[in-house]
Amino acid sequence: MSEPGTGPGSGSSGSPGGAGGEFDGLSALVTGGASGIGLATARLLASRGARVAILDRDLADSGHDLVSVKADVTDDDAVRSAVGEAVVALGDRLDILVNNAGIGAAGTVEDNSDEEWHRVLDVNVLGMVRTSRAALWHLRRAAADKGRAAIVNTCSVAGVAGLPQRALYSASKGAVYALTLAMAADHVREGIRVNCVTPGTADTPWIGRLLDAAPDPAAERAALEARQPMGRLVSANEVAAAIAYLASPLAGATTGTALAVDGGMSGLRLRPPTTS
Repeated sequence: MSEPGTGPGSGSSGSPGGAGGEFDGLSALVTGGASGIGLATARLLASRGARVAILDRDLADSGHDLVSVKADVTDDDAVRSAVGEAVVALGDRLDILVNNAGIGAAGTVEDNSDEEWHRVLDVNVLGMVRTSRAALWHLRRAAADKGRAAIVNTCSVAGVAGLPQRALYSASKGAVYALTLAMAADHVREGIRVNCVTPGTADTPWIGRLLDAAPDPAAERAALEARQPMGRLVSANEVAAAIAYLASPLAGATTGTALAVDGGMSGLRLRPPTTS
């Protein structure tokens, strides 16, 4: 369950005068970047030398010289306009797209209406389709110029493992996982790598709202922490670091990959702790 959350990353601007790094000379667009995982990612990319724009329903107050454009990912015309605006602001180029915008949903398959199913899939799946579609021309141009471009999608452990009370959310993130693989196959010969991250339960506003609504928020938080073998929630900064790796030229041979940032949740099967 990887909504954009709290705990933004640190770092300096990727504009002239910044510290620089492996993203020097590259431009990136991060959707859902006004807070949480998106903002942490934008700041991290900027700190490593990238010029970065954020696309969100809310204009970002980043404090890190990040470009901010406003659009709802359910509106195709608005997305196309915002992507174009961002590319111009980034120096008429786009090398990296991070599809991070998303919303959550709770319940079994019978707990959400058709309207809610359409709404969540529209944001979590079609939102990535719209943004990618609008960005592809620019990414192709970057790949032709430098031999590389990258897309990173924010998926979730819920897309690859069965979790209770997450039918709709899991379906949307399972679609993101499949979409990532299909896009990677479609665009690998164009020099565009496509990967995704699959965070575990992240310390985000959505999780905060779920906890607030629980009869015993402390007990519910403890249960969420306990189901991840590391015994804690994932931070926005940890997810941002994984996204930055997949977006980096240093990961030039990596495409069609899902990188788990889930505290061991998807792969480890631990015995119950012993009690004395």
